[in-house]
Amino acid sequence: MRRIQPRRSPAVPLILLSWAGAAAVLSLWWQNTPNVEGTAQWLTHAGRLSGLLGGYVLALVVLQMARVPALERRVGSDRVARWHAMSGRYALCLIVAHVGLIIAGYAEQAGTGFVDQSVTVVTDYPDMIKATAGTAMLVVIGLISAGMVRRRMSYEVWYYLHLLTYAAVFLTFWHQLATGAEFVGNKTAETAWYALYGTVTALAVWYRLLVPLRLNLRHRMRVAAVVPEAPGVVSVLIKGRKLHRIGAQAGQFFRWRFLAPGMRWGSHPYSLSAPPRPELLRITVKAVGGHSTGLASLQPGTRVWAEGPYGAMTAARRSQGKVLMIAGGAGITPIRALFETLPGKGSDLTLLYRARSVGDLALWSELKQIATERGARLLYAVNGPDGARPEITAERLGHLLPDIEDHDVYLCGPPGLAEHAYGALREAGVPDRRIHHESFEL
Repeated sequence: MRRIQPRRSPAVPLILLSWAGAAAVLSLWWQNTPNVEGTAQWLTHAGRLSGLLGGYVLALVVLQMARVPALERRVGSDRVARWHAMSGRYALCLIVAHVGLIIAGYAEQAGTGFVDQSVTVVTDYPDMIKATAGTAMLVVIGLISAGMVRRRMSYEVWYYLHLLTYAAVFLTFWHQLATGAEFVGNKTAETAWYALYGTVTALAVWYRLLVPLRLNLRHRMRVAAVVPEAPGVVSVLIKGRKLHRIGAQAGQFFRWRFLAPGMRWGSHPYSLSAPPRPELLRITVKAVGGHSTGLASLQPGTRVWAEGPYGAMTAARRSQGKVLMIAGGAGITPIRALFETLPGKGSDLTLLYRARSVGDLALWSELKQIATERGARLLYAVNGPDGARPEITAERLGHLLPDIEDHDVYLCGPPGLAEHAYGALREAGVPDRRIHHESFEL
């Protein structure tokens, strides 16, 4: 099965900028590193370099946690999340290498053991007790984010433990300036480091705390009603003040927190399943876990806390006149909103909905009405009576749309379906840049 490869073009400048920052850090180390002689110096200088790079990547980790709208909408929330996970792994490896190499180098130079030197560094060097606590936190966060451990934890426990990253960064920051040879006596480097961490801290405070606070105080959202749509699928209608001024678009999602017993501590991403109205938003959710299952029991009037909108799978991604939308399961929610709002005429719009059975086609009556009003094509593929799954292949897609290579494609569904459909689309000649997909797997 061919894995989905993210579009590269919108992210290339950001990736180059990140590498330029790493090159600047390497240059800072190079300018402050004399000739290296002997095992102790090799170990120590390697530890300095890994520490500098680890500190730089850790700042990128915080930036990727900040939910900056320009970054999330240009690149896509799913790709930013993948960058965050990858950067976190690199940062942890570099920091662990920094600790091991520095202590080994100092121990070699002093002629002491590794353990004795560790105690000396922690107790005698400035800000090292805080740095040790922060490093321990980062190791714990790295362990709980590993796949095997993460799958055994509830999302809420993982999420709140993951927030310790902020505390860990704060604790490890100060020793970098107090003991780093690149910063002691170098006001330019010190100011640049403060500017780097100050900027990402300001972005995190603004977009993770102040912007959501302003949004929720301004719009005061509450549950208006809960409507069953299909087996295990409900729509939650959310009322509020001037909701159209939030600036949400079809295809985007919010992170929702419902202030009801047993649910107030969980914040989960759900897409809008209808275009925003002045006084009403709607999400449609399939019960796959504790939080999504609990939505069916929400009572009208329940307070709602939302963060967003996020996501880049909007009409702005469209580059062609013709559009194919492929949805599977709960992936119909953003696709349904796009189906109603994407500019286009008649048969230039095609929606293919994959589900287990006809009864699982959530929002089907709405989709039929939209298709009738717009003259669009609406198709579905469900399992046969014997459970046989209709495969989405390049041949079938080409038969459905002979000019499929001239279409933009919006794709949303379970990972298996999305990856299989992506491979079929690429085989059918659809360029990667015209396949628009976001995954909200956590």
